[in-house]
Amino acid sequence: MTYEPMLVPAPKPHRTTRTVLIVVAAVLAVCCLGGACGGFWLYRTYTNNAGPARDATAAYLDDVLAGDYQGAYGQLCGRVRNATSQEEFTRIQSAQLKMTSYKIDGVYVSNTNGRVSATVTVRMVQETGATFTNTFTLVKESGEWHPCQ
Repeated sequence: MTYEPMLVPAPKPHRTTRTVLIVVAAVLAVCCLGGACGGFWLYRTYTNNAGPARDATAAYLDDVLAGDYQGAYGQLCGRVRNATSQEEFTRIQSAQLKMTSYKIDGVYVSNTNGRVSATVTVRMVQETGATFTNTFTLVKESGEWHPCQ
């Protein structure tokens, strides 16, 4: 009796490295896509809130800079207008040193328990050449931003 060797199938090649690389590439693609979408969403949320707050501060300061105290008073929040008359506001603004320019350095918008507010940091230059930094607090009333110091 002769012995015939048994045919053994060829061993399957190990493809572990390729499988791991495919999984890692898929995870990286999902993370990159998620990060890009999340970043875009954060950017849009910030610009939708910070842009109008910046614009409201600039409009208020432009009126003060031009000496249009009536216009500046009209932009203030209701709480400040209720506490200060337009005449008193005009008297206070007229007594201060005049500004010659300003630069908005930063805008921070927060939403606490549904109350949206913003803090705008402004660097101002007075007619004497003195530079100082002022922080304006803004509140959203009826969908619009109003300085509320």
